[in-house]
Amino acid sequence: MLNTLLELSNMKPTVKTSLWVSAIIVAAVAIDQTIKLYIRTHYALGESYQVTPWFYLCFVENDGMAFGIEWFNKIFLTLFRIVAVGVIGWYIHKLILGSAKRSYLVWVALVMAGAIGNIVDCVCYGKLFGYAGWFYGKVVDMFYFPLITNSAGECIFFRPVFNFADSCITVAVIVIILFYRKELNQTLEKK
Repeated sequence: MLNTLLELSNMKPTVKTSLWVSAIIVAAVAIDQTIKLYIRTHYALGESYQVTPWFYLCFVENDGMAFGIEWFNKIFLTLFRIVAVGVIGWYIHKLILGSAKRSYLVWVALVMAGAIGNIVDCVCYGKLFGYAGWFYGKVVDMFYFPLITNSAGECIFFRPVFNFADSCITVAVIVIILFYRKELNQTLEKK
C-alpha cells in the first residue's frame, strides 16, 4: 500500500489527472449500467413504480437519442456516438496536456461517460438480451418526472423518460455552457 502511494506521488501530473478522469468515467458508466441492468432484469417493459407523486421509475426502451428523440437511423446513431466518444477522448487528452481546470475536466468526463453508457446499450443489449444483433440494441430509460399533471392525472409538463447517462450528458453540457464557456472557447480556439 505504501509503495503504491509513493508510486502515485511520483507520477507526472498528466498521468495523475488522466487516472482520476478515467476513474470518473468508469464510475459514472458503472452507475449507469448497474441501474439499467437492474431495471432491465427486474421490471417488465412499461412497468413503473411511483417513488413520489412527481418521480417514477418506469422501464421503457428507445431506439433514439436522449429522452427518446429519434432523428436518425439506429446504426448511424450508434456509429455517431462511437465517433463522438473518440473526439471527446481526444479533447480530454488535449485538456490534460494543457493543464485545464480539474473542475472543467470533470464535466467533460461526464459527457464522455454518458455517451459511453448509451453506447453500451446500443452495441450490446440487443445481443445480450436476445432481441437484436450487435449495434441494434435499445437504450434503457427509467427516470420519469411528471412534474405538472392535469386533473385526469395526465402529464402536462416533462414527459420524457431518461436514464443516468442522459443526465450526465445534459447536466454536464448545461454546466459547461453556463460556467465554463471561457474554457470551452479557449481550448477550441487553440491550434
